[in-house]
Amino acid sequence: MMMARKGDFAKGVPLPSGLDIASIHRAVDYMEKELAEFVDIYHEQANVFSAIVGILGTRALDQLSGYEKHRNIDIAQQRFPDLKRRNSGPNPPPELSLESKGSKRPWAVQSHYNHPGWYIVWRYLVDSTESLEPGKPVIVWRVDVVFLVADDWKYEGSSAGEGKGGRTHTFGVKNPSKKLKGSAVYSRSDVILRQGKPVPSDAGDELS
Repeated sequence: MMMARKGDFAKGVPLPSGLDIASIHRAVDYMEKELAEFVDIYHEQANVFSAIVGILGTRALDQLSGYEKHRNIDIAQQRFPDLKRRNSGPNPPPELSLESKGSKRPWAVQSHYNHPGWYIVWRYLVDSTESLEPGKPVIVWRVDVVFLVADDWKYEGSSAGEGKGGRTHTFGVKNPSKKLKGSAVYSRSDVILRQGKPVPSDAGDELS
């Protein structure tokens, strides 16, 4: 099984203190290996799969970087931050806080909160035919790392009505393609966007 391609990492992208390209490289390798076991969940509930991507990103960086998972139960229940700079204390400032997100969309960043801090977004695609790489049904094709402040977020409300189902309240980043410009620390050169969907550069309709 191939590892994340070293040549597709970009130097010079701003990163939080304690996080480097080598750590992200190792995290991508770990995540792609682990995510192969969860492809069935993607086909049943894609939103749950995205949550798993974010969770595995947190686990990988906890093991492989200068960031650690926040152990405070109350903080964890608020779900921000997922990670904090090691030895930064129980209440790290936004500059030492890191949230891990998974997304199959090329630009969107969503959260249940509008907290300021660093965000790492693992952009993935499910390649059931393994047309990009044998043995890899899930590919992390881009990794965005960006510092966001409260004003970068817009409230998106909820589609749920009284007594009905629907998603919970969320915030989305305003004009994400502009905000994320220059934030891709990793971007596979063999993946392109076609009609807003990431696909292998020579693909037809192979992807799930």
